[in-house]
Amino acid sequence: MDEEYEVIVLGTGLKECILSGLLSVDGLKVLHMDRNDYYGGESTSLNLNQLWKKFRGEEKAPAHLGSSRDYNVDMMPKFMMANGKLVRVLIHTDVTKYLSFKAVDGSYVFVKGKVQKVPATPMEALKSPLMGIFEKRRAGKFFSYVQEYDEKDPKTHDGMDLRRVTTKDLIAKFGLGEDTIDFIGHAVALHCNDNHLHQPAYDTVMRMKLYAESLARFQGGSPYIYPLYGLGELPQAFARLSAVYGGTYMLNKPECKVEFDEEGKVTGVTSEGETAKCKKVVCDPSYLSNKVRKIGRVARAIAIMSHPIPNTNDSHSVQVILPQKQLGRKSDMYVFCCSYSHNVAPKGKFIAFVSTDAETDNPQTELKPGIDLLGPVDELFFDIYDRYEPVNEPTLDNCFISTSYDATTHFDTTVVDVLNMYKLITGKELDLSVDLNAASAAEEE
Repeated sequence: MDEEYEVIVLGTGLKECILSGLLSVDGLKVLHMDRNDYYGGESTSLNLNQLWKKFRGEEKAPAHLGSSRDYNVDMMPKFMMANGKLVRVLIHTDVTKYLSFKAVDGSYVFVKGKVQKVPATPMEALKSPLMGIFEKRRAGKFFSYVQEYDEKDPKTHDGMDLRRVTTKDLIAKFGLGEDTIDFIGHAVALHCNDNHLHQPAYDTVMRMKLYAESLARFQGGSPYIYPLYGLGELPQAFARLSAVYGGTYMLNKPECKVEFDEEGKVTGVTSEGETAKCKKVVCDPSYLSNKVRKIGRVARAIAIMSHPIPNTNDSHSVQVILPQKQLGRKSDMYVFCCSYSHNVAPKGKFIAFVSTDAETDNPQTELKPGIDLLGPVDELFFDIYDRYEPVNEPTLDNCFISTSYDATTHFDTTVVDVLNMYKLITGKELDLSVDLNAASAAEEE
């Protein structure tokens, strides 16, 4: 281990693995270490016995739930937008050859006390029970405007500069109602709060276009895809990729102490009495706890069920977003469900997650609106974890620390963090202009 590396990555969480893969592909010499004896860190995937041990403190789960190894329960479950940035990153690194994806059945939103399909095209808007007849027409017109909008073609702008007009003003022009604004902002554009209403509309319109393009790509019921066997496959795929480019992975390395010189710049990492030298360190918050601050907590529930979520058209994989306003909360709530159709549970079993930013100390009560949507559950686990963000100055200490995973059940915020870190580490933007068809071989199954 007494070698010199350009970058040492600590922790094999999703963000760290993606960065390790990107840097390896760029030709940097990378050492990747983890104190655990398994891949994934906070974003690992557990079998049933591991899940039981984590939440119930017992070695073995009851036999009636099926074989332990048929379960791949992701601790940070997030769907990927089919044409989104994460898929582009995966294609850019060619890691897609180690993964098989499958389209996600449904994308739903909780409005006025009901679970409804998210309409994202003019045609769907006209059919949606979310809106009355006149509102449908107005929404249809708005969706058509968004679909046709092309920044380079002023004829599609309708006299508005979307980099200056706010989302609120753009929506007002089409006369849309409060609930419509709510589902468009939170379930189509995937904003986590309502700040976007007072910001330039360009970002929201581009997010809506991404949703519609992703939805059209597989002609499915949602714009999302998910790997077979769950997200636990991703860190391992990146480990294989890194090895191809000469990167080194070491699991089960205790301590992993980051070493600094007198000026506070990183010099290497010590584990078991050996020091590997490096110029830069990339890690999750747990490896440099004195350089991060707590920014909140996430409350979540994990359910094992024997049926799909009611009112989702028997979807075997689905996301339901509960916008904050509909619940009288400060933050959205997310419901994620996956099943044996993505090989994450035995036949007939479904895994559901409910997550949100914790606003109280009682996850059971706080998550009730989401749990109530699930119907009968076989088992239910509750959890609350802290979120951290870096407070260091990477230009001074050469430490690049990721932000803890948030409550969202899609990859939007995670990828933004990865791309920002990549730019900080390398000084350049990642080129995401790739052929999206490269990731479609397995999706058709």
